[in-house]
Amino acid sequence: MANGVAINQSPFNWEGTDNRGNKVRGKTVASSEAAVRAELRKQGVVPVRIRKESTLFKSGGKVTPYDIAIFSRQLATMLTAGIPLVQAFEIVGTGHDNPAMQKLILGMKQDLESGTALAEALARHPLYFDDLYINLVTAGEQAGALDTLLDKVATYKEKTEAIKKKIKKALFYPAAVMVVAVIVTMILLIFVIPQFESLFKGFGADLPAFTRMVIDLSEFVQSKGWLLALVVGGGVAFYIYTRKRSHKLREYEDRFLLKMPIIGNILEKAAVARFARTLSTMFSAGVPLVEALHSVAGATGNVVYEKAVLAMRDEVATGQRLQRAMENTGIFPNMVIQMIAVGEESGSLDEMSAKVADFYEADVDNAVDSMSSLLEPLIMAILGVLVGGLVIAMYLPIFKMGAVI
Repeated sequence: MANGVAINQSPFNWEGTDNRGNKVRGKTVASSEAAVRAELRKQGVVPVRIRKESTLFKSGGKVTPYDIAIFSRQLATMLTAGIPLVQAFEIVGTGHDNPAMQKLILGMKQDLESGTALAEALARHPLYFDDLYINLVTAGEQAGALDTLLDKVATYKEKTEAIKKKIKKALFYPAAVMVVAVIVTMILLIFVIPQFESLFKGFGADLPAFTRMVIDLSEFVQSKGWLLALVVGGGVAFYIYTRKRSHKLREYEDRFLLKMPIIGNILEKAAVARFARTLSTMFSAGVPLVEALHSVAGATGNVVYEKAVLAMRDEVATGQRLQRAMENTGIFPNMVIQMIAVGEESGSLDEMSAKVADFYEADVDNAVDSMSSLLEPLIMAILGVLVGGLVIAMYLPIFKMGAVI
């Protein structure tokens, strides 16, 4: 019910006077103007003007993982400074630029004011706060160290979002350039090549085989291009639809990507970094190892590593050491296994896991930068071959005619 209320609320800007007669103003989210007046009176504010915020020209936006990371850091900082939880939500919510995030935070603030625990308020929004996040907040509330645990949550979210950005950068750059190459090639085939074709018809001589092939390709794209676009678009849509619903397909895709040169190495390091970072965060919060491994599995971002960690969890639950369980999966680097072993023996598993995460996060940074440097000339060469090949094909008949003259 509370979740439904939060969804139907709207932002209101208000002005009024406090108990000392000072003018105050602010913004709050409520279901109606009457609810805003009642809320302000509870706070000792006499409302003078209440105006519903217009959303006609303002994009509703959406809540991104980066927004959640920033929110976690802001909340942790305010609680560490001694600001009460509800007031912290009010400050963070009213000061947020994203209307969707503002609505989410101020909606949760109302849940807190009604006596709901923070973990429960977060759990009402599973799209934005996963089990790992809620488990850490629950542990913080139970231990009376919510500010400390929120600081760990904030650090965890910042680190994981940073590594996700690196992975996206690694995959996006070559994909974007190849898309541009395809678009440029299509433009040449549809608009430029036909102009040369009409010119060549007046030559009255046989065209070179390469030129004839390019012209045939141009004619095919002009006549059947719509069908080709339909097939490619339908194939991509079907793949995306199937991927969301097929765990097997995602596993096959992840296995394939891990075996790819350069990119596979980066994805492997990223999965190990997320594994170590999540394990460190969960274990330092006092979450039992078996329970922590369940959350760690889902945080690796790779189905292959997720299955491996779940298998490790089952072995650890039967009394097996974590080091031995990691060795049995056969996918973790020996250095990681040895550092985890040292952490187990010394009782500092969280610290050693954090060191592993730091090392592999830095390694991913370096690998992505190196890959970008290596791929740049390769991509330029591919672009040159595609575009240059089409240009050469069109000028071959002219060169041939010049040689005859």
